[in-house]
Amino acid sequence: MSAWESAEERARALIGRWERRSLGVVRAEDAAEFARAAGESDPRLVDPGRADFMVHPMYVVSLLRAAPGAAPAEFRPDGMYRDEVPGTDGLDVRLMAGGQHVRWLGEVRVGDRIDVRRAVTAVERKSTGFLLLTVEKAYGTEEGTLVEVTERFIVR
Repeated sequence: MSAWESAEERARALIGRWERRSLGVVRAEDAAEFARAAGESDPRLVDPGRADFMVHPMYVVSLLRAAPGAAPAEFRPDGMYRDEVPGTDGLDVRLMAGGQHVRWLGEVRVGDRIDVRRAVTAVERKSTGFLLLTVEKAYGTEEGTLVEVTERFIVR
């Protein structure tokens, strides 16, 4: 069985199985650093000392781990997290982003304790040696969901 066929089998076994991960507490300094790296210049997004400071809407979607981040063993040779694309951990496959749809349901605020829930919702074989995985994610606090994301990943 090829690596991409193993990825397909593993991903299909994960369809509909939700997992949860804590992403920690939103810190103003980290959110401002993200906004600056994204090229923002609005002082409300880049100056955490302002009374009207706001968390960039895409900041929470960029979170993959809680601070201080991951240990070296959690990375693939290509720099991605080993578990970033479900079903591919330890396999010699090439991964690419295949699109993202984001729906904002609430505002992320400094001090929010964020959890992400995710599940594989579809696995499509597009051609020989080519998969498209769909992953649904919900970012939120114990009060409710703030952002929903549909992500697609190409696996070769």
